[in-house]
Amino acid sequence: MSYHNPFTPPRKSATFDDYTLAEIRRAAATGIYDIRGAGTKRKVPHFDDLLFLGASISRYPLEGYREKCDTTVTLGTRFAKKPITLRTPITIAGMSFGALSGNAKEALGRGATLAGTSTTTGDGGMTDEERGHSQTLVYQYLPSRYGMNPKDLRRADAIEVVVGQGAKPGGGGMLLGQKISDRVANMRNLPKGIDQRSACRHPDWTGPDDLEIKILELREITDWEKPIYIKVGGARPYYDTALAVKAGADVVVLDGMQGGTAATQDVFIENVGMPTLACIRPAVQALQDLGMHRKVQLIVSGGIRSGADVAKALALGADAVAIGTAALVAIGDNDPKWESEYQALGTTAGAYDDWHEGKDPAGITTQDPELAKRLDPVAAGRRLANYLKVMTLEAQTIARACGKNHLHNLEPEDLCALTLEAAAMAQIPLAGTGWYPGKGGF
Repeated sequence: MSYHNPFTPPRKSATFDDYTLAEIRRAAATGIYDIRGAGTKRKVPHFDDLLFLGASISRYPLEGYREKCDTTVTLGTRFAKKPITLRTPITIAGMSFGALSGNAKEALGRGATLAGTSTTTGDGGMTDEERGHSQTLVYQYLPSRYGMNPKDLRRADAIEVVVGQGAKPGGGGMLLGQKISDRVANMRNLPKGIDQRSACRHPDWTGPDDLEIKILELREITDWEKPIYIKVGGARPYYDTALAVKAGADVVVLDGMQGGTAATQDVFIENVGMPTLACIRPAVQALQDLGMHRKVQLIVSGGIRSGADVAKALALGADAVAIGTAALVAIGDNDPKWESEYQALGTTAGAYDDWHEGKDPAGITTQDPELAKRLDPVAAGRRLANYLKVMTLEAQTIARACGKNHLHNLEPEDLCALTLEAAAMAQIPLAGTGWYPGKGGF
C-alpha cells in the first residue's frame, strides 16, 4: 500500500528533468535528432568565475583621463608581407552569407569598419557588399570549399583555414534548403532549395604535414601577402596549437564550446568539446614551449560577451578575441520587440535558436527577402560599432586598474579564481590562496 505525504510536493528527477523528458518524447514521435544553433546552453566554468586583482599599494594604477592604455593588435607578423593592424583586439567571427542575410553581413562589415577591426566571411564565399563595407576582411577557407576562388582569396586581407568550430569540433555544418536562395545556390554551386551539409574535414589533406603544403599553396596564390589563420575547435588545444604552428600558421584561432553555429545537432553542441576557459592556457603553453607566444598570435572565441571577458582572455595569454553570437545580438537578433513573432514560432526572444529554419523575425538569420528588409544595415552597423567601443573601453578600464598601459600587458597574476573548476582550468590561484588544483603547496 502506497502512501503520499500531503506535506511533501511531488519530486521530479534531476536526471530526467522536464527538458529531457520532452526531448525523449520528441525523438520518439519524429525519429530525427534536434538541430539548432546558438552554442551550448549548459552552464560550464567561464570567465565569470575569474576576478581581477586591481592595484592598491603593491601595484600602481593608471589615471584614465591622462594615461594611455593601448588597445591595438597586429595579426600575421610571422610570415605575411602585409600583417593587419586593428584598433581593438575584438574581431567578428566567421558567419556565412546563407546562414545570415545579406543585410546582416553588410551590417557586420559596417560595424567592424567603424570600430577599426576585422570581420570574417564564413562559409559560402565573399559577397561584394561584404567586401565593400569591410575595411579588413578575413576570408574563411572551409572543407566545403563553397564559393572559394583565387580571386576572392587575393581580395581578402587574411585567410582563415577552418579545421573546426567550438560548437562542433569534428563535425560538419548544415544549411537547410529553405535558405538556399538563388543567390546562395549560385555562390555555392548548389541546387536551389536542397539541404546542404558541409564536410567535417578538408578533402585534400589529412594531417599537419599536408596542412603545411596547403598553407604554402595559399601563400603562393596570394604572393605571401596575407596572414594565414588556422581555426580549431576546443578539443585538444595544446597539440592542435602546436601542430598549427608547425604547419606554418601566422595566427591560431581557438573556439571553445560556447561558440555558436548556424545549425548542428543539439547532442553535438552540448556534449562535444571543451569550455573556452579550459582551452586558453594549454594553447598558450604550446606557444610558449615553442618560443612562439606573441610571435604567432592567438585569437580566442566562444562566449565572449563583455570587455571583462576580453580582458580576462588577454590576461590568460590571448592576443585577441572573436565574437559571433554577441555581434548578432548587438545588430538586433533576439530583440524583445519581435516577441509576439518569436512566440508564434514556439519560442521566445531570449531563447530563439532555430536559426537554420530561415524564419528569424529580426531579419538576420534568414534568406526571406521580406524578413531581411527589416534589418537596416546602416543602423545595425552603428549599433555593432557602439557595442565594440563599449567592450574596448571596459577592457581598458580594467587594464588601467591593474596598472597596465596596454591590454597585452595583462597577465595571469592579475587574476584570481572563484571556484576550484575555474582555478584548475585557467591555472589561476583560488581567491585568497596561491594555489590551484595541480599545483603543489597552498
